[in-house]
Amino acid sequence: MYFRRKLKIYRLGGGTTVPQDYPFITLYRRNLSYSRKTTILGIETSCDDTGCAIVNGYGNILGECLYSQNALHVRYGGVNPVHAWELHRDNIDLAVKNALKSAKIGVSEIDALAVTVKPGLLLSLTIGVKYAKFLAKKYDKILIPIHHMEAHALVARMYYDIPFPYLTLLISGGHCFLAVVKDVDSFLLLGQTLDNAPGEVMDKAARRMKLKNIFEYSAVSGGRAIELAAKNATNPAMFQFPIPLLKNRDCNFSFSGLKDSLVRKVLKKESEHGLRGDEVIPEIYDLCASFQASIARHLAHRLERAITFCEMKKLLHFDTKNIIISGGVACNDYIYSCLERVGNKFGFNLYRPPHKVCTDNGVMVAWNGIEKVKKGDTIPLLSISNIDPTASFGLNIIDQVKEANLPIRAPTIENKM
Repeated sequence: MYFRRKLKIYRLGGGTTVPQDYPFITLYRRNLSYSRKTTILGIETSCDDTGCAIVNGYGNILGECLYSQNALHVRYGGVNPVHAWELHRDNIDLAVKNALKSAKIGVSEIDALAVTVKPGLLLSLTIGVKYAKFLAKKYDKILIPIHHMEAHALVARMYYDIPFPYLTLLISGGHCFLAVVKDVDSFLLLGQTLDNAPGEVMDKAARRMKLKNIFEYSAVSGGRAIELAAKNATNPAMFQFPIPLLKNRDCNFSFSGLKDSLVRKVLKKESEHGLRGDEVIPEIYDLCASFQASIARHLAHRLERAITFCEMKKLLHFDTKNIIISGGVACNDYIYSCLERVGNKFGFNLYRPPHKVCTDNGVMVAWNGIEKVKKGDTIPLLSISNIDPTASFGLNIIDQVKEANLPIRAPTIENKM
């Protein structure tokens, strides 16, 4: 589709072009009344997956499409922002059209659009926002800006009847947060990673262990490869890893030390066996199991302190003791089971969305839009300046957790899968 105006154009994949001035066109505040039939189209391009979905107030997914870049990034050993941007550019138009096709509706029948504006990769976010603004202007639709982490924290409510407030642990390749979800737009941040995210560290660890040289793990992400390899361990407690931040009485995380410890163990074993090039250490399965258990132990330790703090401060209702685990690492069944045992210890129910919704997707963005409309939130103006790659998450009360000075013993984690 081309516009007969003297404008430079912004070219997207699928033959669609968008005038470059669209990011600067003002989209005015408007109200949208909610009903169970309210239908929202969500667009997600914060990192490396191009996702689009149409969801209604009943929580039904009318149509969805996801273009994953995982195969490319596995080959290159991680997400390359420029490659991600190029693939978003090529796929965004196709993702939206395919989602609409599967829903058997057109954009004119959508009540509003929702798009991720923060946090994430700047180039990737820009693709989604520009395209969403183009659609909103063309079809005269309300456009709802979405916070990526808030969408992860809320999407489980689409599948389960989980009232506010509740505790959430968001663990992925780009983030690690512990927070209290008080309402659709109200979050209390209890802890965050001080360095790397757990998924990022697992991907780097898998690369250093050369798991992709083993055929059955060559086409999956690093974190998934470690989970699968750990199931073949015969001595999962062979390697000992330190518990990060053990003396720090807060809910923050640190994973870089675990990665460094793993690298030293790999180097030692490679030297012992005289390995060269692409050769993999014989103890690879046991090392994967031990490393995975160290990640789970660290997460469980911080989660237990968060639960204790919330109960002390009465941040959660005694009759609604729920925890939501979301993000890509939440797909790891071993890690989830370890966290579930912590929840059970304190009488909490643990939930996680279906695996395909734990990772980045358009469904969670569309559902977040539904939640905002249902609550009656004022839809803010959206311009290119709203994109915030390093946006914070919620009201930071980390210092209050530190001041509480809660001693929590390191949990005992079973290494068995």
